[in-house]
Amino acid sequence: MQASGLEIARSAVSINKAINTQEVAVKEKHARNILILSVCKGAHTFWAAVNRLPLSSNAVLCWKFCHVFHKLLRDGHPNVIKDSMRNKADLTDMSRMWGHLSEGYGKLCSIYLKLLITKMEFHIKNPRFPGNLQMSNRQLDEAGENDVNNFFQLTVEMFDYLECELNLFLGVFSSLDMSRSVSVTAAGQCRLAPLIQVILDSSHLYDYTVKLLFKLHSCLPADTLQGHRDRFQEQFKKLKSLFYRSSNLQYFKRLIQIPQLPENPPNFLRASALSEHISPVVVIPAESSSPESEHMAETDDLVDTDVPSLPAALETKFDDLFGTSAAIDPFNFNSQNGMRKDDKDRLIEQLTREIQALKEELESFRLESGRLCQVLRGRVSELEAELAEQSHLRLQAVGESEFLKAELDDLRRVREDTEKEQRSLTEIERKAQANEQRYTKLKEKYTELVQSHADLLRKNAEVTRQMTVARAAQDEVEAVRKEMQEKVKAAQELADRQVRSSEVLSTQLATLESEKAGLVQSLSKVEAELAVQGEKLEQVRSSLATERESGVKTAEALQNQLNEKESREQALESQLVAARWSSLQGAVEEAEKIIQDSLAQIDDPAHISCTSSADYLASRCQASLDCMDRLHSAREAFIADNTGVFELLRVVTQCGHLVGDTIVQGSATSHMVPVEQADGTSALLQQGELGDLVEQEMAATSAAVESAAARIEEMLNKSRAVDTGIKMEVNERILASCTELMQAIKELILSSKDLQRDIVESGRGAASMKEFYAKNSRWTEGLISASKAVGWGATVMVDAADLVVQGKGKFEELMVCSHEIAASTAQLVAASKVKADKDSANLHRLQQASRGVTQATAAVVASTKSGKSQIEETDTMDFSSMTLTQIKRQEMDAQVLVLELETRLQKERERLGELRKKHYELAGVLGSLGWCVVEGERKATAQPNFTASCPLPLLLPGLRR
Repeated sequence: MQASGLEIARSAVSINKAINTQEVAVKEKHARNILILSVCKGAHTFWAAVNRLPLSSNAVLCWKFCHVFHKLLRDGHPNVIKDSMRNKADLTDMSRMWGHLSEGYGKLCSIYLKLLITKMEFHIKNPRFPGNLQMSNRQLDEAGENDVNNFFQLTVEMFDYLECELNLFLGVFSSLDMSRSVSVTAAGQCRLAPLIQVILDSSHLYDYTVKLLFKLHSCLPADTLQGHRDRFQEQFKKLKSLFYRSSNLQYFKRLIQIPQLPENPPNFLRASALSEHISPVVVIPAESSSPESEHMAETDDLVDTDVPSLPAALETKFDDLFGTSAAIDPFNFNSQNGMRKDDKDRLIEQLTREIQALKEELESFRLESGRLCQVLRGRVSELEAELAEQSHLRLQAVGESEFLKAELDDLRRVREDTEKEQRSLTEIERKAQANEQRYTKLKEKYTELVQSHADLLRKNAEVTRQMTVARAAQDEVEAVRKEMQEKVKAAQELADRQVRSSEVLSTQLATLESEKAGLVQSLSKVEAELAVQGEKLEQVRSSLATERESGVKTAEALQNQLNEKESREQALESQLVAARWSSLQGAVEEAEKIIQDSLAQIDDPAHISCTSSADYLASRCQASLDCMDRLHSAREAFIADNTGVFELLRVVTQCGHLVGDTIVQGSATSHMVPVEQADGTSALLQQGELGDLVEQEMAATSAAVESAAARIEEMLNKSRAVDTGIKMEVNERILASCTELMQAIKELILSSKDLQRDIVESGRGAASMKEFYAKNSRWTEGLISASKAVGWGATVMVDAADLVVQGKGKFEELMVCSHEIAASTAQLVAASKVKADKDSANLHRLQQASRGVTQATAAVVASTKSGKSQIEETDTMDFSSMTLTQIKRQEMDAQVLVLELETRLQKERERLGELRKKHYELAGVLGSLGWCVVEGERKATAQPNFTASCPLPLLLPGLRR
């Protein structure tokens, strides 16, 4: 079936009339003409006209296109979906482009385009479903082909489909100020009009999802479909709320009857519940017209109709020329000019043709003037809308320009300070490099001197060896001389006795004399050589002493220079570290000032009128969280290498701005909801359970403290009976301080009970005590948590003290337990006095008891440290019986142990950091009393507590350390 050229032109005009930049709802008659064209030509003509529209430059134009296209997909020819799939990529790009905007029509267009793409994909994948989703139960069964896998997958696709519908629903409602009657304004109706198509789709999707889930539960185990049930529960709550809100709007009451969903979702685990399900039916009145006709007149009616018709004008002109008569034929001219009948007929025919031509010309002129009036009015509306938008953008740009100027000035100051610090750091690094070069030269000179000294030592060793050899030779000569002297003496004696004997003896004597002379001569030579060697030795010794003295002086001079260089380097390094820490401290203080300024803006009366959207707040929160991750990484890198301070400076500055902006936007978002007092009736615990639990926990804490005091007394008596000397003195002092701490804690608990009783009596009014605890559930849970912490701390401290007294525990454990008790009691004090009157006598008594606990904790720590010192002094080491080798061996073992302990200390510090980080995360998730209770009770639920969830205060103290 082919459409005529006139119908195509009429539909093109209808498309241009329906999709324009005016912020009014699309007229039903224009949309109806477009649907009629789709029956003839599919979607080709529609897309041919739409592709010429600037959809990517005007959000209102794109929004009205989405509305018309949605209606065309639902009620148009089935070929519309197939013909439109070729434009899927363009629609996806357009959705991504509009998604960069965080408010107004831009964000709504992005959500709507995603819905239309999902709708096309669903119908292409499931061709049995028509565009309007109207199907019978038999057709629904045929769509799944009686295959449980197909039904499972079809349910998932319907969940995705319905999720997109709900997102558009929520996006439209969140963009409207529901405190005013937006449904009677043209702008409000422009946003609400497409929701009629969404309501029609959602009702069918909900009905089919319920039926498919009952069918799946009859074939599959319940555990397998747990995810389906959870997702259905979530979508059921959203859809029910949105249907209810829509039915109360005046705009929808005239156009559509919205069904209401049941109070509770269907129970899919009970098969008979399917018979109780009632399919929601959306009713559209037969003759419903869009109320925009009440606000804007049709352009056709605006054409000036006061122009006189051509026949009347010609008739008047004709009468003026030829005269008129009521009694005769008006075209009878015989009595006036005597013309013949044929001439009059020809004149009449000529005038008739001219009249007809003038009529046609007048009609065309009338149509053209009407069209031009319509075009001009549309252009005027467009220009007015553009003017308003440009004015709004100009004001917004002025505000942003002022804000950016302020930020630019801050950044310039920060950059100037950074440049100054950079120049200072560069100068310091240059000096350090010069010192490093001088140090290298001195080191080389020192190495040369050490080598020269080693050579001299080797020469000294050689001379000493030669002297030793000479001395050994001299000793040998002395021994030979003594031996010869003894032989000569013996020979002389023998000669004296036998002088008169035989000549043989005389010959032997002569021989001995000659030998003696030879020996005396050799002895003199050896003595001369020894004298020469002695002189050389003295010369070598003097030169060696001179060189040694010179080397020592040179080494001392080099060592002095090296010490001066090291001291200068240390001074420069300290200056560099000070500059880094000064920069980091300045950045941290600036970030804290920004955050404090943002927190101060929350209470500023001028800030109450500021509002913001939840989506924008979520984006700012995500940016802050990402910056927190970068801050944590930069902090870890800085701890590992403190030279990388510049990245940490940038991240700290950026984090301060982002967190401050998040706080301001969070406060602005909170202004969008009514401020109501927190109600404890919806708490997880029941009234009786909360009230009883408070009393039980306080009683259990008192009992734990009493038990701890009794155990300490028992340990003290046992220590007096067993221990002696310093150990008994230390144990008595520690246990006595622990007993004083238990007494202080008992006094604190009694004061806390009295103060809580005053708070309950002054705040509950006519309600009972249990109702008061239930109404103030957050405060009550804080008391319970604090009481548990105090009782647990007392028990753990007694166990640690018992082990210390027995000699099996560590003094450090007892000190840590004391600090934990101080923190727990501080938490109990904070939880008790958050609702108290500042002039209450019991409050002052509680504060005095808290100070007593603090002093007792300090006494426990002091006595523990003192006892540890005394014990360590008695365990001094005895080195009197140890050899050099044993001392060296123990020194090496001590060095190994020191390295192991340092490594373990570093690992334990990292573990402590991770534990604290995890504790802060859990505290943020569970609503830790220490961070949330004071601010939460002050602000109730009207404003978010950014000081409790913001991790920046947790990171900044670590940077200061």
